[in-house]
Amino acid sequence: MVTDQFQQGQANQSDQSNRSSAALTPPREDIPVVGIGASAGGLAAFKALLRDLAPDTGMAFVLIQHLDPTHASLLVELLAKDCPMPIQLASDGLPLAPNQVYAIAPGQRLSLQHNHLVVLPEGGEQGRAYNLVDLFFSSLADDRGSKAIGVVLSGTASDGSLGCRAIKDAGGITFAQDRDSAEYDAMPANAVATGYVDRVLPPVEIARELGRLARHPLLRPERWIQAPEEVVVANPTELNKVFILLRARSGHDFSAYKETTIRRRLARRILLHQLDSTARYIQLLQHDAKEIDALFHDILINVTGFFRDAEGFEALERISFPALMQGRPSNLPLRIWVPGCSTGQEVYSIAIALDEYLAESTTVPSIQIFGSDVDDEAIEAARAAVYPPSIIGEVSAARLKRYFQRVANGYQVCKSIRERCIFALQDVTRDPPFSRIDLLSCRNLLIYLQQPLQQKVLQLFHYALQPQGFLLLGGSESVGSQAALFAMQDKQAKLYRKKSVAASPMNELVLPTKRPAEEPVTADLSGPESRVYDLNRETERRLLARYTPVGVVIDPDQWILRFLGRTWPYIEPSAGAATLNLYKLAHPDLIVELRAAIHAATKDGCEQRKEHVRLQVQGQEQRVDIQVLPLAAAIRGENNLIVLFEPRAVSAAVEERAAAALTCSAGDLDAGGDADTTPELLRYQAELERELASTRASMQSIIEAQEGTNEALSAASEEIQSTNEELQSANEELETAKEELQSTNEELATVNDELENRNRELAQTNNDLVNLLSSVELPILILSADLSIRQFTEPAEALLNLIPADIGRRISHIKSHLEIPNLERLVLEVIDEKSLRTLEIEDDRGHGYSVRIRPYKTIDNRVDGAILVFIPRLSAASTAAVPADRRPRTP
Repeated sequence: MVTDQFQQGQANQSDQSNRSSAALTPPREDIPVVGIGASAGGLAAFKALLRDLAPDTGMAFVLIQHLDPTHASLLVELLAKDCPMPIQLASDGLPLAPNQVYAIAPGQRLSLQHNHLVVLPEGGEQGRAYNLVDLFFSSLADDRGSKAIGVVLSGTASDGSLGCRAIKDAGGITFAQDRDSAEYDAMPANAVATGYVDRVLPPVEIARELGRLARHPLLRPERWIQAPEEVVVANPTELNKVFILLRARSGHDFSAYKETTIRRRLARRILLHQLDSTARYIQLLQHDAKEIDALFHDILINVTGFFRDAEGFEALERISFPALMQGRPSNLPLRIWVPGCSTGQEVYSIAIALDEYLAESTTVPSIQIFGSDVDDEAIEAARAAVYPPSIIGEVSAARLKRYFQRVANGYQVCKSIRERCIFALQDVTRDPPFSRIDLLSCRNLLIYLQQPLQQKVLQLFHYALQPQGFLLLGGSESVGSQAALFAMQDKQAKLYRKKSVAASPMNELVLPTKRPAEEPVTADLSGPESRVYDLNRETERRLLARYTPVGVVIDPDQWILRFLGRTWPYIEPSAGAATLNLYKLAHPDLIVELRAAIHAATKDGCEQRKEHVRLQVQGQEQRVDIQVLPLAAAIRGENNLIVLFEPRAVSAAVEERAAAALTCSAGDLDAGGDADTTPELLRYQAELERELASTRASMQSIIEAQEGTNEALSAASEEIQSTNEELQSANEELETAKEELQSTNEELATVNDELENRNRELAQTNNDLVNLLSSVELPILILSADLSIRQFTEPAEALLNLIPADIGRRISHIKSHLEIPNLERLVLEVIDEKSLRTLEIEDDRGHGYSVRIRPYKTIDNRVDGAILVFIPRLSAASTAAVPADRRPRTP
């Protein structure tokens, strides 16, 4: 009740003081909003940041501080003295206005919706962190997109880490306080560890950066109605330069990615560097390789999480896992692939879900889960499997306890799950895929690719999947034009299953070169020039259709890319599964000549021609000329070929005479024969010899190609065998090293336990010795083997004129109140002879002492010095006063 009254009073006071200011700056629906989160030590950081802010940034600032809900807060009063802008407590439904500061009140959970603050009721599962900053940052990213700015200041735990990820995914900018200036650096350090923080600065520098951002054209009021990709006017030439720089640095081509995504990321980097054009940003890229890396990582959008989209995992457990496990032999591994895995959360989520499903199964096959990505840093993070404490907002308490272990920087996935997951660098758009995959999970990757590249990737997925394998896509994705390859299993979860159909050949994607947009044509299309142009085009089309031979365009692997005219009877569909392979569609009588011509054209790069090739069509013999034209001769870098079929006419009379001539015997020729038949027979014989020579040449070409293939296969087989032996040897060495390390680790653990016990014993012994020496009231001096002082009691300190600094000095260097003649010789004799010596001496005051010198023995009975005990002698009167049983006995 007290808190509510205080909040209401503060709100009223702030409303009255800010009424005039608010009237001058009416609320706007799309102003940049800066969310500033802090916990312990946040007050000083808030003051330092707000003190250096300009009063006219045009931004709204919302302060999220962890406060005790049971006590009234003085945050507004304390900050108002240093803040150059009006500041007020947040309330439900309060609209945001530029140049205003809003502070959270105790017990509030704030979010932002349609430019209005929303106070949410307290909630959350027991045992989970109460992440106020994450909640507001996430809503800020949804509401403001690229105009969201997040700042994480001093505090403990990891609140704000997930929120920074959401802001960066939306195209916003994030800051964190540096370690040196933070009173408690856990919150900013955890945010930085996620990789989603753009700048790490002291609060004063963060304020100055915010002031510079406010003056940038991308955030000026006149630009508020435009999206950042609309503001960044990058022409196709500039985009191509960016793509070239990225490809040269990273080896990856982003020209087939969606242009909107590229422009949004460019706008973000331009705003971050305070540049005013894409051309200047390109200059920065040319001179700063680190900025190319930063843009590369921004475009990749490495945003993921554990168990995202619960519908997908529910569909896996309900549909995919039972179908994949039904009747599966125990020796057949279950293979799963997650392309675009980022830092690995998706991979480990599937591994955990599968482990939970198989918990009650009697037979569990070996499991191989592959995660691939083009970002090497993300792959390294996935292999380490260490995630910040903020994952407690994504993983249930039961899973966290069972599958994670606490480490210094957060939580690490347990070893049994990590051993099932393999991570590798791979670009799904160009690298060979993993094969024999049972389940493929590709979520929120296709949405960043243009349509042609999406089709290629989906064809690749169809090839990689086993028959009846499953494909899981993101909530905003679908198979689109490739619906013939996949059957829908769950519409809401976007779960598909592979169809047993022949996929289109996975040709290398050829993208058209982008050219600057031309000036719009304003000529009258109905004029005579337009009719002349249309007439020429129609004339060329008719001539090509009538007089150009039919044929096909094929790729280097003899897959048909395009049909040129009506190709029957030379090419026709064959029985069985549908295919576009030339050799499976070509007429059987043409295959030998086709192979020879294509092989020669590919090998020499020159046009090849085969004439008078015979083929039987519906019982009639026909002849055709085959031409193979390499496109590389006309287009540099083009590896495709054109195959043309030109029919040859053969007169019926010649065919009849040739047939009759074949019936003539050799004797008829010797006898003269028919004068009309003989020339025809000779011509036919010459033609047969020409065909025979052509066939021999074709066979020789085939033999050479086969020999070359055999040699290549033999070399490849030897290399594979050698590699396999090396890998096997390396595996054995690794196994041996692993066993040795394990054994060494066990030994070290044992030694460590022993040393700990020894330390405890030594500590106990040392304590006993210290207490013993302090309780003995006799002068005792302990000497080492070299006669240096090792230890002495307090009475010996006064008797022998010693000080603590004398420890380590030789006894001969000490000038004491006692005169002990030949002390060093006596001590050395005791050490050498291991015997006891007794002396009677007096000090300079006439007090007598009985000195007993004993050898100092170690625990292994080795003499390592001597012990001197000084026993005072009592006078006769004193001796009479002491009882007999208390008098010291003389040895």
